[in-house]
Amino acid sequence: MTQTSENVTWLTQEAYNQLRAELEYLSGPARTEITAKIAAAREEGDLRENGGYHAAKEEQGKQELRVRQLTQLLEKAKVGEAPAADGIVAPGMVVTIAFDGDEDDTLDFLLASREYASSDIETYSPQSPLGSGVTGKKVGEDARYELPNGKLASVKILKAVPYQG
Repeated sequence: MTQTSENVTWLTQEAYNQLRAELEYLSGPARTEITAKIAAAREEGDLRENGGYHAAKEEQGKQELRVRQLTQLLEKAKVGEAPAADGIVAPGMVVTIAFDGDEDDTLDFLLASREYASSDIETYSPQSPLGSGVTGKKVGEDARYELPNGKLASVKILKAVPYQG
């Protein structure tokens, strides 16, 4: 998944289906569950000192924020194919880099939107300094990007394969 400058989010069909299912759950069953929790907590009495009520309202707020995020994301989503396995770094790929040419100091990461992040692999956005530095580079090439402190860093692209997660 990646976002372009036109605010279009490209998703694989699998990612789109996964996010659509999450939205349907949060808009339906999860919304009903949290409403019931709030109602039950409200019946316990004084709302100023009712921790269960406040926790449920906070949970409701987080769910509604996620519903808005998913709705906005899916409205602008374009479903496409996974990137080609051609060794050119693109969103939707697992990239292996070596820092400053030291092939013992490597990092594997998924180049994708945070919406597609998983606990299995670290995820970097294509808009991040590292993500934008490596995008479009070929395996074997060096990429430079600016660190938050303003210094430049260099990495070597060791591997770039489509994400299979």
